[in-house]
Amino acid sequence: MLAADGTPLKQSLARSLRNQKLRALALIAPLLLFVLVSFVVPIGQMLFKSVENDIVAETLPRTVVALQDWDASNGELPDEPVFAAFTADMVEAVAAKQHTRLGTRLNYEETGMSSLFRKSGRQIRRLDPVEDAPFKEKLIDIDEDWGKIETWATIQTHSVRLTNGYFLNAVDMQRTPEGAQAQPEDRQILVKLFVRTLMMSLAITASCILLGYPIAWIIANNPARIGNLLLILVLLPFWTSLLVRTSAWIVMLQQQGVVNEILVWLNVIADDARLVMIRNEIGTIVAMTHILLPFMILPMYSVMQTIQPSYLRAAKSLGATNFTAFWRGYFPLTVPGIGAGSILVFILAIGYYITPEIVGGTKGIFISNRIAFHISSSLNWGLAAALASILLAAVLILYWAYDKIVGIDNVKLG
Repeated sequence: MLAADGTPLKQSLARSLRNQKLRALALIAPLLLFVLVSFVVPIGQMLFKSVENDIVAETLPRTVVALQDWDASNGELPDEPVFAAFTADMVEAVAAKQHTRLGTRLNYEETGMSSLFRKSGRQIRRLDPVEDAPFKEKLIDIDEDWGKIETWATIQTHSVRLTNGYFLNAVDMQRTPEGAQAQPEDRQILVKLFVRTLMMSLAITASCILLGYPIAWIIANNPARIGNLLLILVLLPFWTSLLVRTSAWIVMLQQQGVVNEILVWLNVIADDARLVMIRNEIGTIVAMTHILLPFMILPMYSVMQTIQPSYLRAAKSLGATNFTAFWRGYFPLTVPGIGAGSILVFILAIGYYITPEIVGGTKGIFISNRIAFHISSSLNWGLAAALASILLAAVLILYWAYDKIVGIDNVKLG
């Protein structure tokens, strides 16, 4: 069968469909390019920092090559060629003002390396890489740490361009010349933070479901005039600054705050036994439940308002009790809204850091607070990227598990 232009009909239809797809792609191409440039590429570059480690090899190229044949396990310091190569590299690094950055990088792995490079750089820059040889004794005289095997082992261990060291640090381990080893017990905090973040995010999601479900039901099953008023009250917190809402909970929950004052006034608790509800897990869960509750109510409400009241009446007419009609007839229809709200709340909760930082104290902070600390304060972007990568992987795994158990196709926003 031929088309009007004489080409086979199947070929003509295929060309027409291809042209339509190309026109559709041309329409969304600017948006795709914008998302790629402003979102995907920056995130990819940040996540790549979790394995990037070229500062040692670029700053000390001769030293890295010279250390390749040195074995730290033999208990002897490197030979003179390593010290000579290191001196030549350091003279150039000090001139380029790169030695402090190198010291900062190695200080993430071995405490004291930053001050060692900074102090030694002032004296090494006076050395001539050719005329002042040999350098082994001179460097040890500058700082006795250059006479320690551990110093050179740290440089050798972390001289690779791609490293798993940041990921090991993110799970309370460290890269050493002997391989991966556990961090000292007093530095093992990150795995606990991951577990705390996961458990508290689940607790916040559960509390939002318990509080949001009856509110969404009331809004959906009342006349439009009352329902709209209640919906405005749900949306009202969005018109208030997040910082203001979080700070308000400090006033509410502190030991001299509103909640404790009311409980003392009602003789529920004694004045000398006020509840500690701030700077801990309780304060974080309460404050974040309040902040994220609208994200649970709105999806559930949008699904509930599509459920016809006649369904319950039909179930009761067939002999079902009020509870049976609700549990077996109404509740299953609202599961898609619960699923959508749970995904929204959980993903938002697991990445929150402002509210836990303000009301959580040391016991209620999340792993996201640690990521923010390493980005803005310690400037350990590699560890921050590794923590973020693990957090992202955990969310994707949970999302996959949710899809297998519940089915993402059953999630609806209305």
